[in-house]
Amino acid sequence: MVVVGYEAAELLDIACITTSLEIANLHGASPAYDVRLASPGGRPVRCCSGLTLLAQEALERVTGPLDTLVVVGGTGHAAAAGNRLILAHVRRLSRESRRTASVCTGASVLAAAGLLDGRRATTHWRWAPSLAARYPKVVFDPDPIFIRDGGLCTAAGVTSALDLTLAFVEEDEGAALARGVARNLVTYLQRPGNQAQVSMFTDSPPPDNDLVRRTVDHVTGHLDADLSTAALAARAGVSERHLTRLFLRHLGRPPARFVRRARTEAAAHLLVSTTLPLAAVASRCGFGTVETLRQAFAARYGVPPSRYRATHSSVNA
Repeated sequence: MVVVGYEAAELLDIACITTSLEIANLHGASPAYDVRLASPGGRPVRCCSGLTLLAQEALERVTGPLDTLVVVGGTGHAAAAGNRLILAHVRRLSRESRRTASVCTGASVLAAAGLLDGRRATTHWRWAPSLAARYPKVVFDPDPIFIRDGGLCTAAGVTSALDLTLAFVEEDEGAALARGVARNLVTYLQRPGNQAQVSMFTDSPPPDNDLVRRTVDHVTGHLDADLSTAALAARAGVSERHLTRLFLRHLGRPPARFVRRARTEAAAHLLVSTTLPLAAVASRCGFGTVETLRQAFAARYGVPPSRYRATHSSVNA
């Protein structure tokens, strides 16, 4: 595996990959990964944190075939994406690799190299809008932790590199080793790739619009009430169409999608922090039936509620 670094790369992007694979080598039947950090000219990689890493190889001198090529993110991603040398060699090495991946804003380098054209990709939620505008041929989805599209994988911000690397270990060496690596890292088993990057409860600040803010407060405080768009609009004293326009403008989603997300994330919190049966969780969060809860959970987290509880619970069932 070759990890591509550059000036002002993110240290955590690099460390999540290299440390996870080092542990996999230590605890597997035999060392499975040869991990090298490559940089333009083989120069040291001064990370955006100020720490400097010694590159093990010059990017120009790396030759294939390679198993995996990973481009990391960092505050220097725009300069890297504008560097013709980096782009040319990433493009060349991708052709010689079984799989190519990026972490965080490393997606900008893959996009600039034309490797993501016509594909669905993810990146750090904060950078997704600007990258989508800059690379219109790429379908950037800011929600998932990581996305696989054929032999190309893109991961979201920073520690999502850990989730992606654990998924690689499971794919390459089996679930048992991936679980062992996760335990040694003192982290959960890898999150499903389509789990959301950001929870609405820790998302951006409350909307500036007073009507939207009041409606959001009502939704999050009354999840088991009638939260249909019609009911919310009547409560706010506006038409359904106007309320939908306001939600789209200030929250980026219509009221019904906001409500569904709020209910699903509240259910996720109850599943990991309580021993309430699924029926009680569904009722408290405004889902009419357990099946409705299951459908919402599968759409948001990619796993059923019972599986989510089994892998994330902080209480004894």
